[in-house]
Amino acid sequence: MGRVSVVVGDRVLAGPHGDLRVRVYEPAADAGRVAGLVWAHGGAFMHGDLDMPEADWVARSLADVGVVVVSVEYRLAPEFDYRDPAGSAAVGGVRFPVASEEVTFAYGWARDAGLGVGPERWSLGGASAGGNLAAGASLRLRDAGGPQPRSVVLAYPVAHYELPTPSPELAAKIAALPPERNFPPEAMRAMGANYLGPSDLPVSPYAHPGGQDLRGLPPTLVVTSDHDALRSSGEAYAAELAAAGVDVLLVREDSTYHGHLNEPDTAGAARSIARLATWLTVDGLVGTPHEAPHQHDATPPPAELVETRVSTSSTSEEDRPETEAAAR
Repeated sequence: MGRVSVVVGDRVLAGPHGDLRVRVYEPAADAGRVAGLVWAHGGAFMHGDLDMPEADWVARSLADVGVVVVSVEYRLAPEFDYRDPAGSAAVGGVRFPVASEEVTFAYGWARDAGLGVGPERWSLGGASAGGNLAAGASLRLRDAGGPQPRSVVLAYPVAHYELPTPSPELAAKIAALPPERNFPPEAMRAMGANYLGPSDLPVSPYAHPGGQDLRGLPPTLVVTSDHDALRSSGEAYAAELAAAGVDVLLVREDSTYHGHLNEPDTAGAARSIARLATWLTVDGLVGTPHEAPHQHDATPPPAELVETRVSTSSTSEEDRPETEAAAR
């Protein structure tokens, strides 16, 4: 599909925690609208906005190929230096579950907003911390029992509170990262604790969906950055999805750092956008959600095989006396 002109406009929704701004990217009125995507930018849960490339460039690029994108300005966690948590104080901001609930709300709004895309064509996605929010929202939507997204799209997500152990190949790449590109375990724990806030309550499965019951989630695309400590989380989450029976496609974008969608002039970012666009617009790549935890019945076998089995069984019963007589 060729590029089309894009119409961009902000809207303020009556969200679950007050006004919630979203930015809607629509192909021109005379252009085809083949899919919809609700998208959450990254930024360690406490940084980022609708103007950063990971939000704006991603949305414009996808709208160029007929995807209506709703980019969500979810509320941010308190800002602090997660590389030196002891030496900085977290001020302002909100804690979980505010951003998670806002992304979930934005998906429901977009699906029913009459933006020229059928309700069944909407996907949900995000990058880095936004990938966490999108994945958590997909669990919320599954557990609510209502309509689910067509698919989930995650770019270098942080799905776990504790980063899973990296493979030897990834560990060698992490060891070679410059300090400003690295996310050591203690920094990730500080970032997660800042997002969650102090609480004696059990941690919600929607806060970090990695390691949770993932059955029945929508088909999921996971794109990871090559030289990135968070890759271990994206890879582990994809493996957990597959083990839970979810259709999943995992792609590692070679020669990229974490957050490569914020570097639109790089080859890795261009490749990832092409992958997202193909996933969202080509039906043959995406399956359907399968059995969810609250469903007691398995998906049925193919109807034509059931009919064949019944027919064969009936024929065998009718032929049995004659067969038995011949055997005697």
